[in-house]
Amino acid sequence: MTAKEAFSPSAGRLKALDYRKHFRVRPGHKVRLNKLDPFDTGNVKSEDAAREDAKRHLKDLAHQQVRLYAEHKHSILVVLQALDAGGKDGTIRHVFSGVNPQGVDVASFKQPTPLELAHDFLWRVHPHAPRAGQIVIFNRSHYEDVLVTRVHKLVDKKTCVRRYGHIRDFEALLAQSGTTILKFFLHISKDEQLSRFAQRLDDPDRNWKISESDYSERKLWDDYVDAYEDAIAATSTDDAPWYVIPSNHKWFRNLAVSQIIADTMADLGLAFPPPSVNLADIRRKYHAAARDGESGQKRNQSGKD
Repeated sequence: MTAKEAFSPSAGRLKALDYRKHFRVRPGHKVRLNKLDPFDTGNVKSEDAAREDAKRHLKDLAHQQVRLYAEHKHSILVVLQALDAGGKDGTIRHVFSGVNPQGVDVASFKQPTPLELAHDFLWRVHPHAPRAGQIVIFNRSHYEDVLVTRVHKLVDKKTCVRRYGHIRDFEALLAQSGTTILKFFLHISKDEQLSRFAQRLDDPDRNWKISESDYSERKLWDDYVDAYEDAIAATSTDDAPWYVIPSNHKWFRNLAVSQIIADTMADLGLAFPPPSVNLADIRRKYHAAARDGESGQKRNQSGKD
C-alpha cells in the first residue's frame, strides 16, 4: 500500500493497514526475524492515534463473539507464541477484555507431565481444541514441542521436521472441522526483553513473574530465533497462517492482533440463528401472562381497599 492509498481524505486521517496482509507469513516463506523491526507500527504514529481504532476492534470482536457463540457452527483457535516477556498474557488481557468469558477458554502447555510424555506430543493438546461456538487461546502451545525441545536438544532436527508434518495435519483436521486458526508470534527485541525483566524487578506487583529460567533461556536467544524461523516457515499454511507481530510497543501489538481476529471473524459471516420456537405462539402466551398479572394486581389492590 502506498502512502497515497493509506490516506483517507474523507476521514482526514491515515487509513489503517490490513494487518492480515501486512504481517502474514506466506506458506513456505522463511522469515528472518532479525530483519523485521519489532518497533514497527505500520502507518500509526502513536498510541493516541491508534486509540479509536483499537476501541472499535475490541467492540467488533465482542459483537462477533456473541454471534459465534449463538450460531454454534464455527470455532476460533488463537495461538500465541513469543520469547520470554514477549507479552502473551498482556495480549490476552487487552484483546479479549470485552468478550463474554462464558465463550472463551485459555490453555497453556508448559513442561509435559510423565503421563503426557508417555504419549505422542499432540495427545495433551487435542482435548483443548475449541468446540463449536467457542474461542480458545493457546498461551504457549503445541509449538513448544518443536521449540524448547529443539533448543535444549531433547529432540533432533529430523524429529522436528517430522513433527512439523504432524502439526500441519493436526491443524488441517481442526480447520476441516470448522475451526479458524490464527497463530501469532509476538516479536520483541532482546533489549526490550531485558527492559521488561527490569520492570518485573522494580515493580512489586510483577515480582511474581520472575523466574530463574528467564536468564538461562535468554542466553539461548539465537537458538530460539532459529527454531522459530524454521517452525513458522514449515507450518504457516492457508488454513493456519502465522502472523509475526511487532511487539515492542504493546499498544500496537494489541491493535494489530485485535484487528486481525475481528476482521477474520467478520469474514465468517456469523449470524444469530433463527428462533427455535413459534414466536407468534410465544407472544400470545406472553400477553396472556401479562393480562393475568394485571388482573392479579387489581384483585390485590381491591382487597387492600
